[in-house]
Amino acid sequence: MTEGGPADRSVLAFAHRGGAYHPEIEGLENTLAAFQHAVALGYTHLETDVHTTSDGVLLAFHDSVLDRVTDSSGEIAAMTLADVRAARIGGHHQVPTLAELFDAFPEVEFNIDLKSRTAAPALAAFLTERDAWNRAVVSSFSPATLRVFRRLGAGRARTGAHPLEVGAYLLLPGARLSRLATPGRPVALQIPHRRGRLVVASRGLIRRAHANGLQVHVWTIDDPAEMQELIERGVDGLMTDRTDLLKDVLEERGLWKDAHDDSDTDR
Repeated sequence: MTEGGPADRSVLAFAHRGGAYHPEIEGLENTLAAFQHAVALGYTHLETDVHTTSDGVLLAFHDSVLDRVTDSSGEIAAMTLADVRAARIGGHHQVPTLAELFDAFPEVEFNIDLKSRTAAPALAAFLTERDAWNRAVVSSFSPATLRVFRRLGAGRARTGAHPLEVGAYLLLPGARLSRLATPGRPVALQIPHRRGRLVVASRGLIRRAHANGLQVHVWTIDDPAEMQELIERGVDGLMTDRTDLLKDVLEERGLWKDAHDDSDTDR
């Protein structure tokens, strides 16, 4: 994919944790209500993290503990689903299971971040049981966790690059070397815009990724000016907590494609 206008490209819009900082749903991140809100806005790509309970259920939740966003406390990995179900987000909302999200939004694609090693086999089994490998791109900050998932995916898994693979695209001088250094064959680099003074989502990295057929998705972008800058640079997707602002930017540029749009998209 090359840089260009609406006729040349599309930009994927990801609702990060359902759009955690949209003014209408702030404080309800990763709830079914938040994801419903994003889908009602027209989002077709939802981002969530996953953990597993002690009885092996996949939860759509970012933190390893309940303390920050619920009225309860405790480590998810040590709790049963019933334990977690007793907690409330914003006083009313339960922590959703991944199955509930897949069932509630059958036309939506998911970007899933594995937050624990136990989540890798559980997610592989989940996608196999539902024949839903085409509905998810899976990533992890842990190379070991992602290797487990890729092995269990047996060629069916679509994954983002882990940090060591991103490093290959940052540090190696050409697309060919970057490809040789990433035998896990990610389909996307999912990266921050910057790390301190280092520009991660640079033109060079984007160019090398595109030369190898990879997309570049940048997280978590909530400022419209920064959105515009990254779109101009040629990124393929943006993850945001401000689903209202990203939609406005993409509509302004003629790049917004939502669930109610019957036109073809480059996805």
